[in-house]
Amino acid sequence: MRAAALYSATGALLLTTLSAVPAGGVPTGAGAPAGLAAGVAAAAARAAARGITFGRCADAQDLPGSLQCGTVGVPLDYARPNGKQIKLTVSRVTATHRDPHNGKHRVPRKGALVFNPGGPGGSGLYFPLIGLLPEWKRVGAAYDLVGYDPRGVGRSAPLSCQDPENFFKGPSPAPAHPSESYKRERVAEAKAYARGCAKRAGGALRHYNSLNNARDLDVLRAALGEEKLNFMGASYGTYFGAVYATLFPSHVRRMVFDAAVNPDPAQIWYRNNLDQSMAFESRWTDLREWIAKHDKEYGLGDTAEKVLRSYERALARLAAEPAGGKVGPGQLQSAFLQAGYYDDYWPHRARALSEYLKGDPEELIAQAAPVREAAAEAENSNAVYTAVECNDAPWPTDWKVWDRDNTRLARVAPFETWDNVWANLPCAYWQAPRQQPLDVRTGAGELPPTLILASERDAAAPYDGALEMHRRLSGSVLVTERDSGTHGIAGGPNRCVNGHLDAYLLEDRVPARRAACAGHAEPQPTADH
Repeated sequence: MRAAALYSATGALLLTTLSAVPAGGVPTGAGAPAGLAAGVAAAAARAAARGITFGRCADAQDLPGSLQCGTVGVPLDYARPNGKQIKLTVSRVTATHRDPHNGKHRVPRKGALVFNPGGPGGSGLYFPLIGLLPEWKRVGAAYDLVGYDPRGVGRSAPLSCQDPENFFKGPSPAPAHPSESYKRERVAEAKAYARGCAKRAGGALRHYNSLNNARDLDVLRAALGEEKLNFMGASYGTYFGAVYATLFPSHVRRMVFDAAVNPDPAQIWYRNNLDQSMAFESRWTDLREWIAKHDKEYGLGDTAEKVLRSYERALARLAAEPAGGKVGPGQLQSAFLQAGYYDDYWPHRARALSEYLKGDPEELIAQAAPVREAAAEAENSNAVYTAVECNDAPWPTDWKVWDRDNTRLARVAPFETWDNVWANLPCAYWQAPRQQPLDVRTGAGELPPTLILASERDAAAPYDGALEMHRRLSGSVLVTERDSGTHGIAGGPNRCVNGHLDAYLLEDRVPARRAACAGHAEPQPTADH
């Protein structure tokens, strides 16, 4: 269940049925020991008294705007609030109070707006800079924009499961229907990765989970001096935001859930990943149909099936001779998977594939080759992703279950199925205790109105998840972008969506229980070099 970030003005990223599952698990949520709630209250009171001392960020000289950074301490284990503490790094740009449409009008402050980009494992440190973009100036006038690195991420007690030097393995294969020997190789790698997480993190590993992410969020709220929380989460951020709303409904002022994932406990996380793989197959078809529509520009085929054959021809050629010694089938698949999240990548990926098949690999190398300088950041993000998802819920521990379910799925959805398996397979061999997911839901009147944003064809967060989130959060409002598959639509090119977002954040206005916006315009082909 990978996640992403908010749209910028150009659409580029500003930041960058469960079977045979063991019945055991650590009770959480409503059935959790009362000491955990007391631990959160104690940590929040301590944070409120201390506040956050904001100052210059370590890399501020390379950044635009007036970004400030500070830290807030949270307990590693909320059952022991006075025990070991870890520091979360927090960033902020204070409200500008400047109305972008009326320079004489001073906009009153509405509080702090905290953002999480998802992942798990995503950093939100640079989120406050989004206030520099035209679509966000009104929000940035009224709110202190606040981002942070969640526990384990980046500058917040970073988690690691292997040497970053060994994280990028390329060029690599990406078989849609892997052989038995390849499966055995990947099972061995998953076991080694799970062992590495346990060895490097030790007893702390169990404390990287969604419940603690939600508890940390309440401590951050208190440290910011906010009686009630304004929060925006994208993708996975919507899940632990919903966990927060369930645990702390009286602490919520406004919440935006952008690209909502399915919070049904039965879906966390094995089933959600099966659904995601199926959804990516549909989005992959959307992309191929778009390329076929622009066959005059790309020459990859005038039907989706012909485009698939061109793509498979590239896979075979890269398997025989990786482009630049760096880009193999695995890197090509990853590049096109990214295009499954964001359609503004479509013209660039199509152009790179077209040029490669015509004999020029440079654009494909530029777009798909691993960036070695980012290895440490990528390894850290993956470690947190794995730890949170594996800790959050029981997973099948028998490889035969994974093999059976995904072999069946790959017959109809080969594009992403097995890569999704390899990303999550360490959870089959996880050495930390598993939890039972919280039953996310709120009763009538428990929450103020909350806003859910979703696109109908989102593959990373299939639309059924938004519907389930809407059912479970009483009083929520769902805004749907029709005929679109962008993962995260807040602040993107859709004025209708942005209008609902601004009305909610700035005027406390929401539509009736549901509203729909026409999809944004399809991307246009890029010009040939």
